[in-house]
Amino acid sequence: MKDMNKLLAECFGTFWLVFGGCGSAVLAAGYPALGIGFAGVALAFGLTVVTMAYAVGHVSGGHFNPAVTLGLWAGGRFESKNVLPYWAAQVVGGVLAAMALYLVASGKAGGYTGGLATNGYGALSPDHYSMAAGAIIEVLLTAFFLIVIMGATDGRAPAGFAPLAIGLCLTLIHLISIPVTNTSVNPARSFGPAFVEWLVGNGDAMGQLWFFWVMPLIGGVLGGMVYRHVIAPAD
Repeated sequence: MKDMNKLLAECFGTFWLVFGGCGSAVLAAGYPALGIGFAGVALAFGLTVVTMAYAVGHVSGGHFNPAVTLGLWAGGRFESKNVLPYWAAQVVGGVLAAMALYLVASGKAGGYTGGLATNGYGALSPDHYSMAAGAIIEVLLTAFFLIVIMGATDGRAPAGFAPLAIGLCLTLIHLISIPVTNTSVNPARSFGPAFVEWLVGNGDAMGQLWFFWVMPLIGGVLGGMVYRHVIAPAD
């Protein structure tokens, strides 16, 4: 039962991250005159992590991201037997959130016009950045995200502030990279919107989905290993 509670916490947390972050981009970013813009979307993603880390982080550890789960494993903070179950829960949460967001977006007058804040490079990049640029940004930012997560949750760090540091880090990550890839650093966040877009007949993002699994996972492992072996090796 305890393990199931952890998986449910990861599912709920990932749902909130995708619905809140992608929802802000889809529903509020481009609203005429009063839209929240890139800064608002970046803040929304950060707030989803802060709120859910405080709400359910004590249950599951508050990963909400397959790259974080794998990075914590690489950093010696997570058991290998739990990696795949956590990934499954996170992906389910991301898909359910994208489905809910699609239902809301399709309720607008004129119907659904496409776009659930999917990620992409090249022609699918918000500002047409190359695959190479996207790879650098996703690997680098995910690696630093793991370094911040591991540092903020280290037993030697100030207690109680980890969710704030992690949420602010995710906000900064989005401020940097939305124009490049629409910011993934999270395979579950990428999978949900791409999968739902494919279900409703807008499948372009599915062709690049592999990239937004591979690059964040590489970055997560790098960040976890750098913190574990370089920044704060065991005494």
